Amino acid sequence: MIKAAGVDEVTDETFADEVLKADLPVLVEFTADWCGPCRQLAPVLSAIAGEERDRIKVVQLDADTNPETMAAYGVLSMPTLMVFRNGEPVKSMVGARAKRRLLQDLEEVM
Repeated sequence: MIKAAGVDEVTDETFADEVLKADLPVLVEFTADWCGPCRQLAPVLSAIAGEERDRIKVVQLDADTNPETMAAYGVLSMPTLMVFRNGEPVKSMVGARAKRRLLQDLEEVM
């Protein structure tokens, strides 16, 4: 998995505690080692994780090692970005995007 600095990794085992029970909205990146666009997205996620930490939590989930969560949310493409609020998915986006565009996309859910 391409690790974004300052972004925690979640697994099938920790997903419920880290994402579904979180106090803040959570942006989950479903990612994989073989995913080129995921590499492009890593610095964007790192920046948002640092700058917006009071408004949104950012985590990554490795698609290849966490099949239960992938199946539960019907994730088929990498990277998929999904925002969870109060234990429910409230927004889903597929593909890498620039920081400015991602912040615009997130504004309504932060």
